[in-house]
Amino acid sequence: MTLLTSLRAAALGAAFAVSATGAWAADYTLNVNTALTMEDPLYKGLEEFKARVETKTQGKVAVRLFPGSQLGKDEDVLEQARAGAGVAVVVDGGRLAVYTKEFGVLGAPYLASGFEGVRKVVTSPQFEGWSEKLRKSAGLQVLSFNWWQGERHLLTNKPVKTPADLAGLRMRTPGAPVWMETIRAMGATPTPMGWSEVYPALQQKVIDAVEAQHPASFGARLYEVTNRITKTGHINLITGIVTSAAWFDKLPADHKKVLREEALAAGDNASRATQASLADFEKKMQEKGVTIEEIDVAPFRQATAGVYEKLGYSDLKKELDQAVK
Repeated sequence: MTLLTSLRAAALGAAFAVSATGAWAADYTLNVNTALTMEDPLYKGLEEFKARVETKTQGKVAVRLFPGSQLGKDEDVLEQARAGAGVAVVVDGGRLAVYTKEFGVLGAPYLASGFEGVRKVVTSPQFEGWSEKLRKSAGLQVLSFNWWQGERHLLTNKPVKTPADLAGLRMRTPGAPVWMETIRAMGATPTPMGWSEVYPALQQKVIDAVEAQHPASFGARLYEVTNRITKTGHINLITGIVTSAAWFDKLPADHKKVLREEALAAGDNASRATQASLADFEKKMQEKGVTIEEIDVAPFRQATAGVYEKLGYSDLKKELDQAVK
């Protein structure tokens, strides 16, 4: 057993030990894995979700939070959920698209404007249909998908004004096809890797650039290894809490209702807190020596418009354009 595996096992063991010996006499335990740091506004939302679920179920459902991906990669935790484990993960649509293709469109470029725009998509009847398909195809249950982490921007060590300025740059991005094609269309060479690997990869010049939202960029101290943020806002990073359908189906009806209602409420609160925090994150990164530039994003919109057709999302994009009006 590797050290990392041992640590993950210890973390899970600790969660169940607390459940067994702590204040709650829980009938059910949900272990929530997230790549977020504890300082992220969205993590504060997860703490709210935990507190309200435990209170409203009178401790019958215990929620344990594991920041920094302590339980492993998102894909690994999703596989545990598919097997029926009481785990959940804060995950983007790209990683769910391997099970239900429609989810991939959530990571497509310039899908909607800000949190309120993309929230209309993830609370629409169309989205509920995708969620039902996900249950049937992969055994995964969406609790809510309104956890907005912000618009993603470019972090580089050179000025960027147009897609041509990204030519030859190796840019880290998640490995989902929609993300890869978006970065390729923007002019860079997409380089998939885990988020925890980004800082050393930039430091060692394995990659030249990265794209991310402000809370994650600041939390990972990327201001130490990049000196420019170009505000392209090319992807609205909307994520959701996804758990095991088999585990969820074992819950009493009132517990199911609490989990879904509180996931939606906490997601809204956390997303609006994220929205309110962005200016402060910019100020802090500027104080660290980062230049933050507003540019005309029209060339990037034009460059990435073909991503929808390339991945087979053209009709879905038209449908969603009507849904978010």
